[in-house]
Amino acid sequence: MITDAETRYKYAINDFPLIPRYAVLDPKVTLSLPPFITATTGMDALTHAVEAYIGNSTTYGTRKDALLAVKLIFENIDTAYTDGSNVEARRNMLHASFYAGCAFTKSYVGYVHAIAHSLGGEYNVPHGLANAVILPMILEAYGKTIHKKLARLAREAGVADADTPVDEAAAQFIQAIKDMKKRFGIGDTIPEIRETDIPKLAHYADKEANPLYPVPVLMNASELEPFYYMLMKGEDENDGTGN
Repeated sequence: MITDAETRYKYAINDFPLIPRYAVLDPKVTLSLPPFITATTGMDALTHAVEAYIGNSTTYGTRKDALLAVKLIFENIDTAYTDGSNVEARRNMLHASFYAGCAFTKSYVGYVHAIAHSLGGEYNVPHGLANAVILPMILEAYGKTIHKKLARLAREAGVADADTPVDEAAAQFIQAIKDMKKRFGIGDTIPEIRETDIPKLAHYADKEANPLYPVPVLMNASELEPFYYMLMKGEDENDGTGN
């Protein structure tokens, strides 16, 4: 990622020569990672997997990788957070990150990343933190369009049973992410956001997501602006109109 020093816009550079031949997944190098960064980077990987899975450009392979990543994250992130010296949990989280990376590299991400990149470029908000804060908000905004896919993720994550109705399972998955955020001390706001910046931020997010990302529900810049108000003020303080 490169950030334009003048516009504060983040650009991703992609090319086949940049694809590594090998990935070294050594859990020992992550043992000293502080709990909060363990949580936010873990939820960053979760966002990669979820956005790759719910998008409109998936393959059998990317869906399989995304499901495995979600399963590993839900099974290991709390242990890695509370017991950073647990090598097995660290190893499983690295594997989850790898599988999620394989999924989104081919199937792309969505509006969670587009909004997070705009915040990272403008305010240097850590990417994993931004994704963690934004993820449940965008999943709720997509509505029933993604409920069937979220239900599958919920079953894979172990937060819903096989016979749980689709809409209920989808809601349980989103709630599980909210609960995860709460356990890790991750809030619902990005206090750095300035109201005067919101039109520009929404423009950047719109420009990144469309047509690059195969999002489940297409939105324009004006439709993205309310999310920034929600992130600035918190959902409880927002009247739903962006004011």
